[in-house]
Amino acid sequence: MSIPQTFSVFEQQQRNRDRRWLYGLSMLLLVTGALSLSAGESWLWPDQWLGTEARLFVWQLRFPRTVAVIMVGASLATSGAVMQSLFENPLAEPGLLGVANGACVALVLCVMLSHGLLPVWVMSLAAIAGALIVTFFLLYIARKRLLTNARMLLVGIAIGIACSALMTWAIYFSNNLDLRQLMYWMMGGFGGVDWSQIWLGLMLLPVLLWLVMQGNTLNLLSLGTQQARQLGISLNIWRYILVLAVGWMVGLSVALSGVIGFIGLIIPHILRLCGITDQRRLLPACALCGASVLLLADVLARIGLSAAELPVGVVTATLGAPVFIWLLIRTGQIR
Repeated sequence: MSIPQTFSVFEQQQRNRDRRWLYGLSMLLLVTGALSLSAGESWLWPDQWLGTEARLFVWQLRFPRTVAVIMVGASLATSGAVMQSLFENPLAEPGLLGVANGACVALVLCVMLSHGLLPVWVMSLAAIAGALIVTFFLLYIARKRLLTNARMLLVGIAIGIACSALMTWAIYFSNNLDLRQLMYWMMGGFGGVDWSQIWLGLMLLPVLLWLVMQGNTLNLLSLGTQQARQLGISLNIWRYILVLAVGWMVGLSVALSGVIGFIGLIIPHILRLCGITDQRRLLPACALCGASVLLLADVLARIGLSAAELPVGVVTATLGAPVFIWLLIRTGQIR
């Protein structure tokens, strides 16, 4: 068998294996979605979903929350995979560009200036605006100064640190109870999500679907600037477009659930270790796996304590840190 034939057979085997993973992750998402609808103080299994009690607990309370968790988990994991590929940095994740902290600063300013009197939808729009302002500022500096990927990432980290410092000062010197309670929400959680906020998830969906379909472009960008240009792909233009898409999804995710870490960092690495390296299959796999993992974390947050609900961000950080350390020890390096 010739070398081209051998490569073709290997590629077909890889494609079939990736498809099996995608089917398995789709089934996992269905199972975790059903578990999310069933779990709570009052457990209601699928055979009870058409009953009178389920009208409130399942369809009015748990279903919009489950939809929001799926959208946020898929968006964060996909954004993490895009950033790690775009910046060629294994530690890149959605919050690293300072976009999430920009959204949080906008929320803190809203609470301080309005004394907590603004409706939820106005605060959600403020979070989106804060994220987009940071994103456009970062892109403006990158375009003006012709920043490389590494320098652009460092600028994003610096912006995030500055935003974090602003939030800390504002909360430390504030006597506003609403501002202090906002800290709980910033840890990440879906406790207040209902049908009135599901529009945020719907705004995530088109950008998420578009980003999932950009695997071939990311494969070409990974070849390098010169090779990508020869194939008709402009690295600078696509870098701005992809960063803007990630900023949009991170801003909406923060507006919907607060800051949730480790999903965008861990999920792409786990899937690569499972052998899914082609971006055309990695991105949809990240969306499915990120949604499933965040659903499991949300269920644990709901049932972990009998008297209260844990912040989902705390659950993902608590579980994600040991997994990340295990990956480092097991592989010796993160790809």
